[in-house]
Amino acid sequence: MARVNDEAAAALQEYADLFAMTGGDAFRVRSYQKAAKAIAGHPEDISGGDVRSVPGVGEAIAKKIEEFLSRGSFRQLDELRGRVPEGVRRMTRIPSLGPKKAIFLFTELGIDSPAALREAISAGRLSGVKGFGPRTEANLLKGIDQMEQAGRRVHIGIAMELAERVIASLSGEGVRRIAHAGSLRRMKDTIGDIDILAVGPASLMEEFRAMPYIAEVIAAGEKKTSVRTTGGVQVDLRLVPAESWGAAMQYFTGSKEHNVRIREMAVKKGWKLSEYGLFEGERVIASRTEEEIYAALGMPWIPPTMREDGGEVAAALKGELPEVVTLDDLKGDLHTHTDLTDGIASLEDMVAAAGRLGYAYYAITDHAPDLVMQRMTLDKALAQRDRVARLQTSYPGMRLLHGTELNIGPDGTVDWPVEVLEGFDVTVASVHSHFNQSRAEMTARFIAACENPQVHIIGHPTTRKLGKREPVDADWEEIFRCAARTGTALEIDSYPDRSDLPAELVRLARHHGVKFSIDSDSHAVPHLANQRYGVGIAQRAWLTTDDVINTWPLERLLAFLGRGDG
Repeated sequence: MARVNDEAAAALQEYADLFAMTGGDAFRVRSYQKAAKAIAGHPEDISGGDVRSVPGVGEAIAKKIEEFLSRGSFRQLDELRGRVPEGVRRMTRIPSLGPKKAIFLFTELGIDSPAALREAISAGRLSGVKGFGPRTEANLLKGIDQMEQAGRRVHIGIAMELAERVIASLSGEGVRRIAHAGSLRRMKDTIGDIDILAVGPASLMEEFRAMPYIAEVIAAGEKKTSVRTTGGVQVDLRLVPAESWGAAMQYFTGSKEHNVRIREMAVKKGWKLSEYGLFEGERVIASRTEEEIYAALGMPWIPPTMREDGGEVAAALKGELPEVVTLDDLKGDLHTHTDLTDGIASLEDMVAAAGRLGYAYYAITDHAPDLVMQRMTLDKALAQRDRVARLQTSYPGMRLLHGTELNIGPDGTVDWPVEVLEGFDVTVASVHSHFNQSRAEMTARFIAACENPQVHIIGHPTTRKLGKREPVDADWEEIFRCAARTGTALEIDSYPDRSDLPAELVRLARHHGVKFSIDSDSHAVPHLANQRYGVGIAQRAWLTTDDVINTWPLERLLAFLGRGDG
């Protein structure tokens, strides 16, 4: 997706938030929010065409976006920014504190930043204020901590998009090699800073410092430049010798613990391993490729996603390193949405995009009726099923599966009776509410869903949203044992602000014999590309194709879903 779409959508969303904070009409707020969502999910670069072609973008919004495209903002947004201090705007990003409460705290109590809010709570200034009881205060303090922690890191989707933008901007004449390394290459859920390595001319450093996405140069040198981007993320660019490319990529990819482990192996052989190569005295043993370095140490190449000192070195030395799942192994996607509920693309557009990816099967799983805001009904679901059946004739090489994303209620029950659920090819059941249940209640809730024979997959199990919502509290080992027993797959939701299940829980679940589904949870065509992040999680957890149900041939998948030959 074009980055300009995201920037325009962010500006429109900010305007909607500020408009709501300053007493704007709720209907207009929703129209701006809807337009922001549509622009963010639009598959084409809006700067290259008429923004009015985006669904939900009318004349008034189009004029604002056109002004944004020409100068990076628009008049009405500038005016509202002037009325609401930047610190108050940051307060709206505190989980559990909405725009109305933030503006109330500002206008009534003069609280104008997250730091000021923390101080006010500590001083007891909110005591007795309606809507701010002890539990709310505790949640706000927790939210401030969470926001501050998140502010130091970004989720992988933001980091990857930025890294790819930097690399594209520097891939000109004379640059022989350029790639990202660090925790981003290891596909961690959140990234502190981005490491870019390049083989190229010294002038590349000056070119980098002049890029429009840079807000501040932290340090500048001939071999390394550190900058902070306009989005607040630190990017380090290093120039490395061509002959040391493999050693540099290995060294700067990490992890630190993995590198310590293999350096110890080198030392025992009387060798030295650094970012310049593997040496015996002055003699270079290996340096040009990572494969050469690992081979010299008696191992096959270890995928970056596995380099966490979690037993990968021992496994590699024994020849027992698993062949982890790759993006090319995925044969389909089992959790996606359309504009029938909260997606922004039509059924036809989503299916066409899946067809272009060469999938063998593709599931449409719009929300079920208990998520009231989606206004789903049985009639709508059955009408969609008919549309799916008609579309199937146009895609003889891709099996279309009509599914649903169910809501796991507080007591573990799901939407629709058994006779309705039996008509779906695949069901994903997810928690969408009552996130603060006790550990025992939440555990029982998931177990009830796993024990429901009509539930095939548990969607985004921890319910977390990175930087916005903490994971629910549950006895995951008990849930994993149940899922393995009932044959219920657990989802790896590839949406980058979810990354759910996280790798450490995937690995624990695999230990108990659980199977997984790597899904995009797409709400727009560009979201289908998020599958690479889910694959990264699966690799970090050492999953193979046998562990992941949507790498299986159609017949095996249908058997797992209880649909036989379908």
